[in-house]
Amino acid sequence: MILRGLYNPLYAARRTFRPARPGIVDDREVRKLQLWRTGLGLVAWVGLMVTYDAVASAADVQGVASERLDQSWSSVLVLVCTFPVVVGAFVAAARDGLRRVYLRRALRPFGSVVAIMVSMGTAALAMAPELAGLRDAVGLPGRIVIVVMCLWSVVFALYGIGLSLVHVFRTADIHEVLPPILAGVLVWEMALLDVVTGAYGQVPAGARAVFVLGAPVTVTALSCWELHRLRRHHGLTLRTALRR
Repeated sequence: MILRGLYNPLYAARRTFRPARPGIVDDREVRKLQLWRTGLGLVAWVGLMVTYDAVASAADVQGVASERLDQSWSSVLVLVCTFPVVVGAFVAAARDGLRRVYLRRALRPFGSVVAIMVSMGTAALAMAPELAGLRDAVGLPGRIVIVVMCLWSVVFALYGIGLSLVHVFRTADIHEVLPPILAGVLVWEMALLDVVTGAYGQVPAGARAVFVLGAPVTVTALSCWELHRLRRHHGLTLRTALRR
C-alpha cells in the first residue's frame, strides 16, 4: 500500500483524508448528499459569476477558477484553525474514560491536517521565487526531484482539499457526530469571512445576501439531518458520544 501511494497521489489522498476507523458507521445516503451539496454549491457559484458578468472572456474563466481554488483553500485554512478548538472542546466535555479514547482516535485526523499543509509547502518549494537559490544549489538532478515532488504534491493537495471538505478532515474517525457539527461551524465562519471581506462585490446586495447565507443554511440543515439519521438509525447522539 505504501508503494502504491508513492506513485499514485490520488490513492495516497484517499488513504489520508477518508475516515477508516474500524466499526465506523457508513451511511451511504449521507455521503451521497454531501457530494450533491458540494457539486450544487460549485454550480450555483459558477452560475452567479456568469449571471453578473464576472466571466466574460477566457481570462475571466481562469480568474474565476483561481478564485474558486483560493476560496477552497481558505476553507481548508479556516477548518485547520477551527479543528483543534472544536475537537478539543469535544474531548474535554467527554467523560474521563472516553477522553483517552478520543485523543488516540484524533491522531489520524491531526495527521491529515499536517499532510495537507506539508503538501502545499512542498509545492511552494518548487515554485516560490524566494527559493530559486536553493533550486540552483541542488543542480539539475535535484531540480528534477523537486519538480516530481511538486507535481505529486499538487495532485495530492488538490484532491485532498476536496476530500478534507467533504469528510471534514476525517473527524468521523474520532466520532460520527463530529463531522456535521464541525461542518456547520465552518460554513458560518466562511459566511462571516465573506461579509467582512466584501466578497462577490459585483453581485447586487440582495443576491449576495442570498448566496452568502445559502451555503451555511443549507449545510446546517444537512448537518441536522445527518445528526437525526445517526440518532434514529444508529443510536448515536452527542450526548451518548460524551456519555453524559
